[in-house]
Amino acid sequence: MKILTPAQMREIDSRTMEAGMPGLVLMENAGCRVVEFLERRYAPLVRQRIVVVCGKGNNGGDGLVIARQLKIRHHPASLDVVLAYPPDQFAGDAAAQWRMLRMAGVPVSDKVEPRMRAATLVIDALLGTGLDGPAHGRALELIHEMNSAFPAAGIVSVDVPSGLNDEGESVRAAHTVTFTAPKLEQVMPPCCDRVGELHVVEIGTPPWMLADDPALKLNLSGPETFGRLFAPRARGAHKGDFGHVLVVGGAPGKGGAAAMAGLAALKAGAGLVTVASSEDERRTVTSLAPELMTQAVSEDPGEKDVLAIGPGLGRDPEMTALAQRLFAQSALPVVVDADGLNALAGTSFHGPGPCRVLTPHAGEMARLAGCTATDIQADRLGVATRFAVERNVVVVLKGQRTVIALPDGRAFVNPTGTPAMATAGSGDVLTGLIAGLMAQWPDRREEAIVAAVWLHGRAGELGAADATEQSLTATGLIRSLPAAIREVLR
Repeated sequence: MKILTPAQMREIDSRTMEAGMPGLVLMENAGCRVVEFLERRYAPLVRQRIVVVCGKGNNGGDGLVIARQLKIRHHPASLDVVLAYPPDQFAGDAAAQWRMLRMAGVPVSDKVEPRMRAATLVIDALLGTGLDGPAHGRALELIHEMNSAFPAAGIVSVDVPSGLNDEGESVRAAHTVTFTAPKLEQVMPPCCDRVGELHVVEIGTPPWMLADDPALKLNLSGPETFGRLFAPRARGAHKGDFGHVLVVGGAPGKGGAAAMAGLAALKAGAGLVTVASSEDERRTVTSLAPELMTQAVSEDPGEKDVLAIGPGLGRDPEMTALAQRLFAQSALPVVVDADGLNALAGTSFHGPGPCRVLTPHAGEMARLAGCTATDIQADRLGVATRFAVERNVVVVLKGQRTVIALPDGRAFVNPTGTPAMATAGSGDVLTGLIAGLMAQWPDRREEAIVAAVWLHGRAGELGAADATEQSLTATGLIRSLPAAIREVLR
């Protein structure tokens, strides 16, 4: 699913209207899609006490459609429209919707009156994606009132929570119903935390306008992107059909990290997994997961399909040199994490051609890029995308809304995950998942990477729901993986 900036959304709307879809119809469709959402989530609407807060632009026009449709179709217990600005400031399609609202007889006020504070549902149609900078004046007053003056109400924002940007106050919605595609500020922190549950609905934009535009490089991860990877296997399949992963790591005292990566690769569906570790740690590896094979770190990788370098690798100079050599010279796809990343940091490495996947957190990314973690967090998407293009690698920048940046400039934002995953070994599990899925799908590596990150986050969410945020462990993530895969299969 594409992610759009406000400018891109305006361009798509303009092209849609040029293709023959009138703006008035788009506005009517938008309002109807929101009402249909309300019918699903807040039924029976006849019992709701509803306040619709409208601005003067297209977002306000959507709100006028919603109010009229609610009155005609559901007759709520109470229904009021609060206008932020005088009606004569409506223009174009919004002005036409104002005239139709008046014909429907919906009560209209220029302020939030005391009787409205008992509302059970507030529809935020005040400001849309055209806002430049923080809200101010009357709009800011109404944003504050929506957040504080309706103690019993859920807030549903239309297209985008009003005032949503990095500065100032914005509506804190329980749900946001957005049109055509997610918007960038809705999916990236810190603003994504104010969106509530995001619902994307179609209002008439031709799908090809999004699919065929090479300028639209940003995508939201989801099962629709990678679901075909989990189709039923052939009845006559055997383990050799699903790839062989080699995990290189497991320095003395760190065998558990390599074992978790190996087990995650198996649970992702890899047919075979071998862990190359120090001699002292091989028994640890097999005791944690007897399905794993082991070999010496110095042994040739042999006929493997994917290398995963870094879990428990340590910083011994020989291991650092090994990681650098395998990254630069191996003909196999390589996934690099932890001390494998530290081995590359400070060098002028460049992806040699076969797929190279780096999985840093902000601190590791800062070391790779030669900047500070604060710099990374200030522009996670931009840093990851530029680095992926410059170094010919795939960057999986971990954190809230993990970014997957590809060497051709495209990127995916992953919506799954939880703070419960801030626990030792979580990154090792992700490394194994990526390697395990890539081993099975050598011709669909991009989808495999996106799938692994999504499943990792979703397994964390499911595991935290069971174990609590405080008690989730990396092995708990692995135990929750089957439930996450079942959701993809629905």
